[in-house]
Amino acid sequence: MILSWYTSALLTIFFWGVADVYYKKGTSPRDKYSHLRIVVMVGLVMGLQALFELNKLNWQYDPYNIIRYLPVSFMYILSMTLGYIGLRYLEVSINSPVSNTSGAVAGILAFLVLGKTMNSWQLLAVSMITVGLVAIGIIERDLAEAERKQKKIVVDPKYRLGAIALIFPILYAVVDALGTFLDDVYLTNLMSPEEALISYELTFFFCAVVAFIYLVVVAKSKYQLHQEKDRLLAAVFETAGQYFYVFALNTNSVIVAPMIASYSIVSVLLGRLMLKEDLTLKQYLYIALVMAGIFILGFFE
Repeated sequence: MILSWYTSALLTIFFWGVADVYYKKGTSPRDKYSHLRIVVMVGLVMGLQALFELNKLNWQYDPYNIIRYLPVSFMYILSMTLGYIGLRYLEVSINSPVSNTSGAVAGILAFLVLGKTMNSWQLLAVSMITVGLVAIGIIERDLAEAERKQKKIVVDPKYRLGAIALIFPILYAVVDALGTFLDDVYLTNLMSPEEALISYELTFFFCAVVAFIYLVVVAKSKYQLHQEKDRLLAAVFETAGQYFYVFALNTNSVIVAPMIASYSIVSVLLGRLMLKEDLTLKQYLYIALVMAGIFILGFFE
């Protein structure tokens, strides 16, 4: 079954939004290795998915593609690492106004460098999505700050107001946007979506093997599968989203990149349902703005 870019993008938004919630559930402040446990589980699931894709291709795959695709894989994995470090160690929310612009930046690069275009309705929709995401980021930042004050959590000012607090979200946005842009270049000129998907998944699998060895051999930390339920679910939804992502990006990247960035609204809504997080009226309004933009993109597909 061949899906349109719009359907593939919607599925990516949904799956990554759900994955985001389970990442949150699977991250324990008491476990300093929780991020490595996430890497292990995501790499394992992606490795299994890569085997499935290889079988679909009758194992007609050049292993050198892993090296060829490494710049893209590196950017994606680095952006995930920056996101985790910023949130866990610096107490800086990467889901910030700045970092939420990464999809728009990737779309602009596709427009300027690759010459991809959009009509006026699509431009309006992308603008609505970007404005909505930035606004949601501002609200979530303010809510996080209010929660810290209520709980009397003191954060070093340099992590909230200094260069580090500013650099991390910018760095995340730039790296994530470059990863998306490079992916677009590769899919346009160098390899098929299936080859790109397999290359990324195998790279992540190798990272998982290294992380597992470090956990068990070096850190002497126990790894018990029955404690990995939330991380397993996060990995399954992350991998499902990645599958549809490459096919969506391959067709209409200048629109797809900003659109897929809106997966954060799914995690916000599911956080309300599953994690009992409260949402403000402003959050609902900006979520509606983003959803209206997504609807316009579908209507004028």
